[in-house]
Amino acid sequence: MAAGDASRTWFAEMIDMLRAEWHSSMAWPEFIELTSRLDTTLQTIRSERNIQPPMMWCPKCKAKHRSAPPKVSIRAAILSLGRFGISDVETVKTLEKGWKRYRAENELDLYGKSAEAAPDSHA
Repeated sequence: MAAGDASRTWFAEMIDMLRAEWHSSMAWPEFIELTSRLDTTLQTIRSERNIQPPMMWCPKCKAKHRSAPPKVSIRAAILSLGRFGISDVETVKTLEKGWKRYRAENELDLYGKSAEAAPDSHA
């Protein structure tokens, strides 16, 4: 495992996929599907390369544990368009606002899934 891979979310294969498949006229359901494929690719890369999540200190039990494995959210995918020079800043801002509106209208979680079907993360 390369240094820093434990905390890494974006690998070259994923950036190439985003660069090849994203286009400015993409509808939200298509973008959600693309993000899902990006997340699947992330999980596959981490599994094949045996990359474990980083260790974290738990203030409650005073012990070290592995943090939750990273996932690709819709907003992370939107922001990565600007981060990796795939789109300009204005387009990213417009997409962020559009996603916020689409998410609220359709009651979706961070990953584009129905919010009512999502498990409670505060259990």
